[in-house]
Amino acid sequence: MTKRLRNHAVSGLRTIGVAAALMVLTALSASPARADRCEDTAKQLAGGIDNLKVGISAANYIYLSHPAAKELSLGCRGQNFSIELYAKTDRKPKPEFFNLIAAAAAIIFTVPKDDTATGTARCIKRMGILRGDKVSMRFRRLNMECSRTKTEASIVVTRGKDE
Repeated sequence: MTKRLRNHAVSGLRTIGVAAALMVLTALSASPARADRCEDTAKQLAGGIDNLKVGISAANYIYLSHPAAKELSLGCRGQNFSIELYAKTDRKPKPEFFNLIAAAAAIIFTVPKDDTATGTARCIKRMGILRGDKVSMRFRRLNMECSRTKTEASIVVTRGKDE
């Protein structure tokens, strides 16, 4: 009788030991909750640029608003890029628009603001009779694509996934 009681007690201790070990493993393997990298970048933009507001996020895009741009969005994890900045304004962009794009691209891609200002201005100013209404260029490891219609101009700034 004692042998059977001892075996029952040992099996009960094993069960408790296994349960305790599983609880410790789950506690150690659980990582703290962390916000998405894209949301972190949007918060940095809002903190670094005056009058920039973060809007809703949908389908890997975070919509932003600023008085200098008609449309402004931050895209994350596309097929060929890791992060994307899209902006649209009037056909003849104002200096405030260039400053906005330069500041945003400098924060997003961690390059100097002067370089992003030069690149975005070159891209938008190259559109015309000789080069057409759609210009793609590469400047300081950033891919820029500018396009315009009769009433609007837009720019997309990306960096490839492999860079």
